[in-house]
Amino acid sequence: MLWKKGRRSDNVVDARGEGSSGGGGGMRIGGKGLSLGAVVLIVGFGLLTGQDPMQILGQLTGQATSSAPTQQRTAPAGNDEQTQFVQSILGDTEDTWQAIFKENGRQYQDPTLVLFGGQVNSACGRATSAVGPFYCPGDRKVYLDTAFFTEMSQRFNAAGDFAQAYVIAHEVGHHVQTLLGISDQVDKARQSGQKLEGDNGLLVRQELQADCFAGIWANHAQARLHWLEPGDVEEALNAANAIGDDRLQQQGQGRVVPDSFTHGTSAQRVHWFKTGFEGGKLDQCNTFNAQRL
Repeated sequence: MLWKKGRRSDNVVDARGEGSSGGGGGMRIGGKGLSLGAVVLIVGFGLLTGQDPMQILGQLTGQATSSAPTQQRTAPAGNDEQTQFVQSILGDTEDTWQAIFKENGRQYQDPTLVLFGGQVNSACGRATSAVGPFYCPGDRKVYLDTAFFTEMSQRFNAAGDFAQAYVIAHEVGHHVQTLLGISDQVDKARQSGQKLEGDNGLLVRQELQADCFAGIWANHAQARLHWLEPGDVEEALNAANAIGDDRLQQQGQGRVVPDSFTHGTSAQRVHWFKTGFEGGKLDQCNTFNAQRL
Protein backbone atom coordinates (compact mmCIF):
# COMPACT_ATOMS: atom_id res chain seq x y z
CA MET A 1 0.00 0.00 0.00
CA LEU A 2 1.43 3.34 -1.06
CA TRP A 3 0.05 5.02 2.03
CA LYS A 4 2.39 8.01 1.83
CA LYS A 5 0.20 9.32 -1.00
CA GLY A 6 -2.48 10.15 1.54
CA ARG A 7 -2.96 13.58 3.06
CA ARG A 8 -1.91 13.54 6.69
CA SER A 9 -4.60 14.56 9.12
CA ASP A 10 -4.03 17.20 11.77
CA ASN A 11 -6.61 15.46 13.97
CA VAL A 12 -4.25 12.86 15.48
CA VAL A 13 -3.15 13.57 19.03
CA ASP A 14 -0.74 11.69 21.26
CA ALA A 15 -1.71 10.48 24.72
CA ARG A 16 1.06 7.90 24.90
CA GLY A 17 2.96 8.19 28.13
CA GLU A 18 -0.22 9.02 30.01
CA GLY A 19 -1.34 5.39 30.29
CA SER A 20 -0.13 4.98 33.86
CA SER A 21 -1.73 8.16 35.12
CA GLY A 22 -4.44 8.07 37.74
CA GLY A 23 -7.93 9.44 37.56
CA GLY A 24 -10.40 8.30 35.01
CA GLY A 25 -14.11 8.67 34.76
CA GLY A 26 -16.90 6.41 35.79
CA MET A 27 -18.15 3.93 33.22
CA ARG A 28 -21.65 2.74 33.94
CA ILE A 29 -24.03 0.65 31.88
CA GLY A 30 -27.69 1.51 32.10
CA GLY A 31 -30.13 4.36 32.06
CA LYS A 32 -27.83 6.84 33.82
CA GLY A 33 -24.60 5.56 32.31
CA LEU A 34 -23.47 4.48 28.87
CA SER A 35 -26.03 4.10 26.12
CA LEU A 36 -26.08 0.98 24.00
CA GLY A 37 -24.16 2.79 21.30
CA ALA A 38 -21.37 3.70 23.68
CA VAL A 39 -21.16 0.15 25.02
CA VAL A 40 -21.07 -1.34 21.53
CA LEU A 41 -18.48 1.00 20.15
CA ILE A 42 -16.12 1.04 23.11
CA VAL A 43 -15.85 -2.75 22.88
CA GLY A 44 -14.72 -2.29 19.27
CA PHE A 45 -12.36 -5.09 18.49
CA GLY A 46 -12.43 -6.42 22.06
CA LEU A 47 -13.24 -9.89 20.79
CA LEU A 48 -9.68 -10.12 19.56
CA THR A 49 -8.63 -10.80 23.16
CA GLY A 50 -10.63 -14.04 23.15
CA GLN A 51 -12.79 -12.78 25.98
CA ASP A 52 -16.53 -12.33 26.25
CA PRO A 53 -17.23 -8.61 25.55
CA MET A 54 -19.51 -8.43 28.57
CA GLN A 55 -16.69 -9.67 30.77
CA ILE A 56 -14.42 -6.97 29.37
CA LEU A 57 -17.01 -4.30 30.12
CA GLY A 58 -17.43 -5.72 33.58
CA GLN A 59 -13.72 -5.37 34.19
CA LEU A 60 -13.79 -1.79 32.98
CA THR A 61 -16.74 -0.85 35.15
CA GLY A 62 -15.00 -2.43 38.10
CA GLN A 63 -12.08 -0.06 37.59
CA ALA A 64 -14.27 3.00 37.25
CA THR A 65 -15.00 5.61 39.88
CA SER A 66 -17.97 7.89 40.32
CA SER A 67 -15.98 10.99 39.53
CA ALA A 68 -16.04 12.82 36.22
CA PRO A 69 -13.31 12.01 33.70
CA THR A 70 -10.09 13.91 34.19
CA GLN A 71 -8.87 16.11 31.41
CA GLN A 72 -6.70 14.01 29.13
CA ARG A 73 -3.33 15.61 28.45
CA THR A 74 -2.51 15.26 24.79
CA ALA A 75 0.17 16.51 22.47
CA PRO A 76 0.45 16.80 18.71
CA ALA A 77 1.26 13.49 17.11
CA GLY A 78 4.92 12.57 16.71
CA ASN A 79 6.83 12.09 13.50
CA ASP A 80 7.57 8.36 13.63
CA GLU A 81 6.50 6.23 10.68
CA GLN A 82 3.67 4.51 12.54
CA THR A 83 2.16 7.87 13.46
CA GLN A 84 2.58 9.13 9.91
CA PHE A 85 0.72 6.05 8.70
CA VAL A 86 -2.19 6.69 11.06
CA GLN A 87 -2.29 10.35 10.02
CA SER A 88 -2.36 9.37 6.36
CA ILE A 89 -5.19 6.86 6.74
CA LEU A 90 -7.26 9.17 8.94
CA GLY A 91 -6.66 12.06 6.55
CA ASP A 92 -7.98 10.05 3.66
CA THR A 93 -11.05 8.92 5.58
CA GLU A 94 -11.71 12.62 6.18
CA ASP A 95 -11.40 13.42 2.47
CA THR A 96 -13.60 10.48 1.51
CA TRP A 97 -16.42 11.06 3.96
CA GLN A 98 -16.42 14.82 3.48
CA ALA A 99 -17.06 14.24 -0.22
CA ILE A 100 -19.72 11.57 0.37
CA PHE A 101 -21.57 13.68 2.93
CA LYS A 102 -21.46 16.69 0.62
CA GLU A 103 -22.97 14.63 -2.20
CA ASN A 104 -25.82 13.73 0.14
CA GLY A 105 -26.44 17.29 1.33
CA ARG A 106 -24.76 16.81 4.70
CA GLN A 107 -21.66 18.16 6.41
CA TYR A 108 -19.07 15.75 7.74
CA GLN A 109 -17.41 16.51 11.07
CA ASP A 110 -13.92 15.07 11.41
CA PRO A 111 -13.27 12.85 14.43
CA THR A 112 -10.10 13.06 16.48
CA LEU A 113 -7.88 9.99 16.72
CA VAL A 114 -6.07 9.55 20.04
CA LEU A 115 -2.95 7.40 20.19
CA PHE A 116 -2.47 5.82 23.61
CA GLY A 117 -0.45 3.17 25.34
CA GLY A 118 -1.74 0.76 27.98
CA GLN A 119 -4.88 2.62 29.04
CA VAL A 120 -6.68 5.85 28.31
CA ASN A 121 -9.44 8.07 29.67
CA SER A 122 -12.30 8.95 27.35
CA ALA A 123 -15.80 10.36 27.63
CA CYS A 124 -16.91 6.73 27.75
CA GLY A 125 -14.71 6.03 30.76
CA ARG A 126 -11.29 4.47 31.21
CA ALA A 127 -10.32 1.73 28.77
CA THR A 128 -7.30 -0.53 28.54
CA SER A 129 -5.50 -1.87 25.49
CA ALA A 130 -7.31 -5.17 26.04
CA VAL A 131 -10.44 -3.57 24.61
CA GLY A 132 -8.67 -2.92 21.31
CA PRO A 133 -9.24 0.12 19.12
CA PHE A 134 -12.57 1.77 19.87
CA TYR A 135 -14.75 4.74 19.05
CA CYS A 136 -16.41 6.76 21.80
CA PRO A 137 -19.54 8.63 20.68
CA GLY A 138 -19.43 10.73 23.85
CA ASP A 139 -16.43 12.72 22.62
CA ARG A 140 -16.49 11.55 18.98
CA LYS A 141 -12.95 10.25 19.14
CA VAL A 142 -11.25 7.10 17.90
CA TYR A 143 -8.80 5.57 20.38
CA LEU A 144 -5.92 3.42 19.17
CA ASP A 145 -3.00 1.68 20.83
CA THR A 146 -0.78 0.85 17.85
CA ALA A 147 0.55 -2.19 19.74
CA PHE A 148 -2.71 -3.75 18.59
CA PHE A 149 -1.27 -3.98 15.09
CA THR A 150 1.52 -6.19 16.39
CA GLU A 151 -1.05 -8.44 18.04
CA MET A 152 -2.98 -8.64 14.78
CA SER A 153 0.13 -9.86 13.01
CA GLN A 154 1.53 -12.20 15.63
CA ARG A 155 -1.60 -13.65 17.21
CA PHE A 156 -4.05 -13.63 14.34
CA ASN A 157 -1.76 -13.73 11.32
CA ALA A 158 -3.45 -10.59 9.98
CA ALA A 159 -0.46 -8.54 8.94
CA GLY A 160 -0.09 -5.73 6.43
CA ASP A 161 -0.62 -2.00 6.21
CA PHE A 162 -3.96 -2.29 4.47
CA ALA A 163 -5.18 -4.64 7.21
CA GLN A 164 -4.25 -1.90 9.69
CA ALA A 165 -5.98 0.71 7.55
CA TYR A 166 -9.13 -1.43 7.61
CA VAL A 167 -9.10 -1.35 11.42
CA ILE A 168 -8.93 2.45 11.47
CA ALA A 169 -11.58 2.77 8.77
CA HIS A 170 -13.90 0.45 10.71
CA GLU A 171 -13.74 2.68 13.78
CA VAL A 172 -14.28 5.76 11.64
CA GLY A 173 -17.31 3.89 10.28
CA HIS A 174 -18.79 4.02 13.77
CA HIS A 175 -18.25 7.78 13.74
CA VAL A 176 -20.17 7.95 10.47
CA GLN A 177 -22.99 5.99 12.13
CA THR A 178 -23.08 8.55 14.93
CA LEU A 179 -23.23 11.50 12.52
CA LEU A 180 -25.99 9.86 10.47
CA GLY A 181 -28.07 9.16 13.58
CA ILE A 182 -27.82 5.39 13.11
CA SER A 183 -26.35 4.77 16.55
CA ASP A 184 -29.24 6.64 18.17
CA GLN A 185 -31.72 4.57 16.15
CA VAL A 186 -30.05 1.37 17.34
CA ASP A 187 -30.32 2.54 20.93
CA LYS A 188 -34.02 3.32 20.52
CA ALA A 189 -34.61 -0.07 18.89
CA ARG A 190 -32.89 -1.77 21.81
CA GLN A 191 -35.05 0.16 24.26
CA SER A 192 -38.14 -1.07 22.44
CA GLY A 193 -37.08 -4.65 23.07
CA GLN A 194 -35.39 -5.65 19.85
CA LYS A 195 -32.76 -8.38 19.99
CA LEU A 196 -29.35 -7.15 21.11
CA GLU A 197 -26.87 -10.02 20.74
CA GLY A 198 -26.91 -13.09 18.52
CA ASP A 199 -26.35 -13.81 14.86
CA ASN A 200 -29.12 -11.42 13.76
CA GLY A 201 -28.94 -8.99 16.66
CA LEU A 202 -28.56 -5.24 16.59
CA LEU A 203 -24.91 -5.33 17.63
CA VAL A 204 -23.94 -7.61 14.77
CA ARG A 205 -25.81 -5.49 12.24
CA GLN A 206 -24.17 -2.32 13.55
CA GLU A 207 -20.68 -3.80 13.40
CA LEU A 208 -21.18 -5.26 9.93
CA GLN A 209 -22.34 -1.86 8.69
CA ALA A 210 -19.10 -0.35 10.03
CA ASP A 211 -17.23 -3.00 8.02
CA CYS A 212 -19.23 -1.99 4.94
CA PHE A 213 -18.44 1.68 5.56
CA ALA A 214 -14.76 0.74 5.77
CA GLY A 215 -15.17 -0.85 2.35
CA ILE A 216 -16.76 2.32 0.97
CA TRP A 217 -13.76 4.30 2.17
CA ALA A 218 -11.38 1.83 0.52
CA ASN A 219 -13.30 2.10 -2.76
CA HIS A 220 -13.18 5.89 -2.89
CA ALA A 221 -9.59 6.10 -1.67
CA GLN A 222 -8.39 3.74 -4.36
CA ALA A 223 -10.29 5.60 -7.07
CA ARG A 224 -8.68 8.85 -5.99
CA LEU A 225 -5.14 7.79 -5.08
CA HIS A 226 -4.52 4.43 -6.79
CA TRP A 227 -2.44 3.44 -3.80
CA LEU A 228 -3.27 -0.25 -3.47
CA GLU A 229 -0.67 -2.80 -4.42
CA PRO A 230 -1.12 -6.51 -5.26
CA GLY A 231 -2.23 -8.36 -2.15
CA ASP A 232 -3.52 -5.33 -0.27
CA VAL A 233 -7.22 -6.16 -0.61
CA GLU A 234 -6.47 -9.70 0.49
CA GLU A 235 -4.82 -8.27 3.63
CA ALA A 236 -8.03 -6.48 4.61
CA LEU A 237 -10.18 -9.53 3.82
CA ASN A 238 -7.83 -11.71 5.85
CA ALA A 239 -8.13 -9.32 8.79
CA ALA A 240 -11.94 -9.33 8.54
CA ASN A 241 -11.90 -13.12 8.38
CA ALA A 242 -9.57 -13.38 11.40
CA ILE A 243 -11.86 -11.41 13.72
CA GLY A 244 -15.21 -13.07 13.06
CA ASP A 245 -17.14 -14.12 16.16
CA ASP A 246 -17.24 -17.76 15.14
CA ARG A 247 -13.50 -18.00 14.53
CA LEU A 248 -12.57 -16.16 17.72
CA GLN A 249 -14.96 -18.20 19.83
CA GLN A 250 -13.66 -21.44 18.38
CA GLN A 251 -10.09 -20.38 19.13
CA GLY A 252 -10.80 -19.00 22.58
CA GLN A 253 -13.53 -21.33 23.88
CA GLY A 254 -13.30 -24.38 21.66
CA ARG A 255 -16.91 -23.92 20.55
CA VAL A 256 -19.14 -21.45 18.71
CA VAL A 257 -22.08 -19.80 20.49
CA PRO A 258 -24.14 -17.85 17.92
CA ASP A 259 -26.45 -16.42 20.59
CA SER A 260 -23.53 -14.40 21.97
CA PHE A 261 -22.33 -12.96 18.65
CA THR A 262 -21.70 -9.20 18.67
CA HIS A 263 -19.64 -8.59 15.50
CA GLY A 264 -20.67 -11.23 12.98
CA THR A 265 -19.05 -14.33 11.55
CA SER A 266 -15.86 -14.29 9.53
CA ALA A 267 -17.84 -14.84 6.33
CA GLN A 268 -20.22 -11.99 7.18
CA ARG A 269 -17.43 -9.54 7.95
CA VAL A 270 -15.67 -10.39 4.69
CA HIS A 271 -18.96 -10.12 2.76
CA TRP A 272 -19.88 -6.69 4.05
CA PHE A 273 -16.41 -5.21 3.60
CA LYS A 274 -16.45 -6.50 0.02
CA THR A 275 -19.95 -5.07 -0.48
CA GLY A 276 -18.74 -1.59 0.46
CA PHE A 277 -15.49 -1.93 -1.47
CA GLU A 278 -17.08 -3.17 -4.69
CA GLY A 279 -20.04 -0.80 -4.72
CA GLY A 280 -18.87 2.29 -2.85
CA LYS A 281 -22.47 3.36 -2.10
CA LEU A 282 -24.05 4.17 1.26
CA ASP A 283 -27.38 2.58 0.40
CA GLN A 284 -25.66 -0.75 -0.19
CA CYS A 285 -24.62 -0.88 3.48
CA ASN A 286 -28.08 -1.10 5.06
CA THR A 287 -27.38 -4.15 7.17
CA PHE A 288 -30.41 -3.42 9.34
CA ASN A 289 -32.85 -4.21 6.53
CA ALA A 290 -30.89 -7.14 5.12
CA GLN A 291 -32.83 -10.39 5.45
CA ARG A 292 -29.61 -12.38 5.31
CA LEU A 293 -26.36 -11.07 6.73
